[in-house]
Amino acid sequence: MLSSLIFDMDGVLVDSMPYHAEAWIQVSREMGVNVTSEDIYEVEGANHRLGLQWLFQKAGRDVDSDQYELVLQKKVEIFTSIADVKPFDGIVDCLKAMKKNYRLAVVTGSERITVESFMDQFFPGIFEVIVSGEDVHYGKPYPEPYLKAVEMLAIEKEECLVVENAPLGVESAKKAGLYCVGVPTHVSPDRLSGADIVLKDHASLMDYLYGHIINPSQ
Repeated sequence: MLSSLIFDMDGVLVDSMPYHAEAWIQVSREMGVNVTSEDIYEVEGANHRLGLQWLFQKAGRDVDSDQYELVLQKKVEIFTSIADVKPFDGIVDCLKAMKKNYRLAVVTGSERITVESFMDQFFPGIFEVIVSGEDVHYGKPYPEPYLKAVEMLAIEKEECLVVENAPLGVESAKKAGLYCVGVPTHVSPDRLSGADIVLKDHASLMDYLYGHIINPSQ
């Protein structure tokens, strides 16, 4: 029986990915590496350290280990300075309705300081479990983030459902053995084909959650 719902954050709960992309583009440019928004969206969901490695490798560059913290700190600073992040329409009311009957969790590749800021600002008291990119050694697409959330919720895998918008996130959820609902935000629906069901957009996600989760008998 379904008891818990696990959500990705960026691109599912909050419309933040364009700002993440711009911050990555700016910090990469400063290091002489050209990446595009599409490059960022392809590695969305990975924690910052893994995402940084992939982006630079795609551009044919390596990042020295002693540069990681400096680059990541700069990226966070740029993101914070430019971001005007808001929840997707209807998601807050939907989460409040779901919380009446389900336990809710967030699994994200973002750093904890950003996650906690968004939780406090937009979703206070809603999520019981939060797994950030800093809380795992192997982030998405590895299964560790979702397995950690299942462990923290102290439930069986069959009791939960994941909502993801990124290819790496879908891969992570499925490798963890979880049912996954895909909602394309900045990638084409076919990039989420590994999910158990792929919806059209956030409006369809709201319809799905209200129709199949909150009011399944209607």
